[in-house]
Amino acid sequence: MLKWALIFLVISVVAGALGFSGISAATGRIAKILFGVFLLLFVIVVVLALLAGEIVF
Repeated sequence: MLKWALIFLVISVVAGALGFSGISAATGRIAKILFGVFLLLFVIVVVLALLAGEIVF
């Protein structure tokens, strides 16, 4: 999921540099949403691993 967030971020930056502000804004929003979902899932996995007594790192 982090990979897709980074891909959308790059598309957003390139589209913004070329003047496509609508596409840039849309892909930027998608990148933010995907990164937020990734971060939420990461925190849930870390908390569950700590509760189970396993070492995550």
